[in-house]
Amino acid sequence: MLLASAVVVWEWLNEHGRWRPYSPAVSHHIEAVVRAGPRAGGSVVLGQVDSRLAPYIIDLQSMNQFRQDTGTLRPVRRNYYDPSSAPGKGVVWEWENDNGSWTPYDMEVGITIQHAYEKQHPWIDLTSIGFSYVIDFNTMGQINRQTQRQRRVRRRLDLIYPMVTGTLPKAQSWPVSPGPATSPPTPPCSCPQCVLVMSVKAAMVNGSTGPLQPPVTRKNMAPPGVVKLPPPPGPGAKPLYSTDTIQGPIKTAPSQMIRRQASSMPSGTTAGSPASPPGPNGKTGRVALATLNRTNLQRLAIAQSRVLIASGVPTVPVKNLNGSSPVNPALAGITGILMSAAGLPVCLTRPPKLVLHPPPVSKSEIKSIPGVSNTSRKTTKKQAKKGKTPEEVLKKYLQKVRHPPDEDCTICMERLTAPSGYKGPQPTVKPDLVGKLSRCGHIYHIYCLVAMYNNGNKDGSLQCPTCKTIYGVKTGTQPPGKMEYHLIPHSLPGHPDCKTIRIIYSIPPGIQGPEHPNPGKSFSARGFPRHCYLPDSEKGRKVLKLLLVAWDRRLIFAIGTSSTTGESDTVIWNEVHHKTEFGSNLTGHGYPDANYLDNVLAELAAQGISEDSTAQEKD
Repeated sequence: MLLASAVVVWEWLNEHGRWRPYSPAVSHHIEAVVRAGPRAGGSVVLGQVDSRLAPYIIDLQSMNQFRQDTGTLRPVRRNYYDPSSAPGKGVVWEWENDNGSWTPYDMEVGITIQHAYEKQHPWIDLTSIGFSYVIDFNTMGQINRQTQRQRRVRRRLDLIYPMVTGTLPKAQSWPVSPGPATSPPTPPCSCPQCVLVMSVKAAMVNGSTGPLQPPVTRKNMAPPGVVKLPPPPGPGAKPLYSTDTIQGPIKTAPSQMIRRQASSMPSGTTAGSPASPPGPNGKTGRVALATLNRTNLQRLAIAQSRVLIASGVPTVPVKNLNGSSPVNPALAGITGILMSAAGLPVCLTRPPKLVLHPPPVSKSEIKSIPGVSNTSRKTTKKQAKKGKTPEEVLKKYLQKVRHPPDEDCTICMERLTAPSGYKGPQPTVKPDLVGKLSRCGHIYHIYCLVAMYNNGNKDGSLQCPTCKTIYGVKTGTQPPGKMEYHLIPHSLPGHPDCKTIRIIYSIPPGIQGPEHPNPGKSFSARGFPRHCYLPDSEKGRKVLKLLLVAWDRRLIFAIGTSSTTGESDTVIWNEVHHKTEFGSNLTGHGYPDANYLDNVLAELAAQGISEDSTAQEKD
């Protein structure tokens, strides 16, 4: 525990294992609900403060963000930072996407950049915190150390994140404050869902013959002014109401945010776990929804649907795989969407199940794909033509400019009318020569283009650093491996009328070659074989054919630093997204996803792979 002041930043965990900050306005809104304690209902409707987050709610009891239309769950946390750091000053550092929009850096990265900026350093190397980038404050650019690709960055001012003072815990869950010790007990929550769940559970605890786990009792109650806080859920987490305590209440600065006052709940009651009747020892217990058996869950779901019908709320009949009885997760999702739209607290239930793989398939059921030759392919390393110097390669893509315009070369950031500012190994061309790329028309120092080519794959291709137009045939540095592809007799969610194309990538660990980041050093290959899925539709087969081209050009994988684990010198995906979930979409890498096939076609086009590429490969 730390006795200090700090700024509070609420963060969510993305699919790459990085904690991403909510905006200051959203963090203020979450803090307002946390400060209200259990009487606020235990859930935060993010759409009330940011319309772009309308599908999302946060369940403070489980510390998860829930997306109501897809069922995706992501962990959230309440993190503390120094008040003198970037979030305490309202400073946000952002980088520019390919589509021109701006994305904030992770909080630790933004704090590191701001610290160097305040020290008036000319640049900051982010390698020490796991990122292969250099931030140049003179040009306000981000430079990829491996590819030399540049992006714009910016520093802007926003709201200051909420401030707390007092004794701060190392880990934070909900509720965080007991409220004033002398405040009268608040009335029970009046929302239909909580009233229903409490009444049904009370009946079950008192009279049900079904097996129930014994209620968890609160023992060793802390004295007034002491708050018991459990760590966030996860590996090694302690049971609810652990013996970790916080002396004294936490004071949260006013957020100046307008929020809707939600119905209150009994003291000590949290969303999703309403109060149960007193146990034999006279102390208040609670029964988690997960402790109810199937019969009781069905009884609860039927009762909930009857309450909704009686109150005039339309209901949807739901069938599950085992029968036609209403199922608790489905009804909870429907109810949650209705209640969230009305701005009411939402009580979440158990999360959806992750389905990574299809049901077992026998060898006789696996079929080849019509119109696609073979069922597997190995990588072959393609070398640039021997005898071609970088100058000779670039000559066919460039036109010399005798009278360059008075503007910057976006590679070295010097004026085109002045010599190149590149300071690395010296190319054989003169530093003041200027060339224009023949197709896109962008102008650079030829000296800079030669240096950029030498720092790349040297495969005879060139990519314009401004518009990403590709000259020649772009290839990558994917290590040797095998790609298998075939049909299986199962359908993907959202594609009920067709079978499924299964792709299996296999890459073993090995030694890095001269084209890799650390030649001669070993590299790891985690998670192989990797199974990926496409619908066996016309567009799905088109994507497969282009993925085969990308595989032959060594563009599917690369060797680098994993954004999920932080491990360096390992095989990573290379900017062409794949669907690795077969029967769910909890991580965002599954189905249904109406835009996926179009998105992956656009990603392949950005690598220089289109329908014309298949004809080139045949030639």
